[in-house]
Amino acid sequence: MRRPAAGSFAGDSVPGNGSGLQANAAVPVSQKKRPLVLPGGGFFDLSRPLIMAIVNCTPDSFYVPSRAFSPEEAADRALTAEAEGADIVDFGAESTRPGSQYIGEEEELRRLIPALRIFRKRSVLPVSVDTRRAAVARSALDEGADMVNDISGFSDPGLVPLCARRGAAVVLMHMRGTPRTMAAVPSAAPGSGKTAADGLIAEIGSFLRAAAARALAGGIAAEKIILDPGIGFGKSAGENMIILNRLAEIRFADYPLLIGISRKSFIGEITGRAAEDRLAGTVAANAAALFGGAGILRVHDTAAALDLIRIFTALGSRRNGEKG
Repeated sequence: MRRPAAGSFAGDSVPGNGSGLQANAAVPVSQKKRPLVLPGGGFFDLSRPLIMAIVNCTPDSFYVPSRAFSPEEAADRALTAEAEGADIVDFGAESTRPGSQYIGEEEELRRLIPALRIFRKRSVLPVSVDTRRAAVARSALDEGADMVNDISGFSDPGLVPLCARRGAAVVLMHMRGTPRTMAAVPSAAPGSGKTAADGLIAEIGSFLRAAAARALAGGIAAEKIILDPGIGFGKSAGENMIILNRLAEIRFADYPLLIGISRKSFIGEITGRAAEDRLAGTVAANAAALFGGAGILRVHDTAAALDLIRIFTALGSRRNGEKG
């Protein structure tokens, strides 16, 4: 199995170079941040935002055009995302849309592993696997995955020691309830003297700090930890907007923030548009996330995200007085 070679990935390359692996000095470099280290010694220096492309190996994801019905189709979509400028591809085989039911481990493996295997034969681009199960993560890491993106915040006790032992990067996410129940989960009480917005930010921050502490205590290096406030996972449209407006208050210890808002229902509630027509709303919300300090955008539409990041990067260059 080929693994990414040691060295810097797309974090210090021009967004959209196709491979995500070749450096190019044309991109303005912002203040240096702690790198995101992957198995095998590869890393992103995070001097510019990264694109994580969604690859759904599922027949029931909420955004119908993203559904893949065969391993070949899923792998082809990942390769297309790479060609459009993705830095990471995120394979997932279990839908987490509101109201969805969990599937069994064998079915998740059946959907995921063949697609990942096909992709890995054709690409060395960093791969994330969206799973809550240690057994599935183990099989994916065996096939060359680099990162585990778990919506449950590592509720499976086997995930932390597995990722620590294998050197995998991890995404720790805040979620209320489960995909089946999260639409009905009430907000946490804000606490004495706090507004509901303050309580929401405190709830997310407390959860993520505890999750990061568990990961560190379990042997996962700080350079391998990514945090996700879980926009859309058990939050109302208003709460999602509060999170976007107050991302800077959620960030801590220089951990990169991953934001996954692509075509989600809160965008539809605000714009009145179906999932298929939410691209403009997604780009606008992702722009707000970038200005709030997001380091990774998880998206269905790689090319649009790339254009956004190019504009955002150019704005930063001009603001810092750089030429370009």
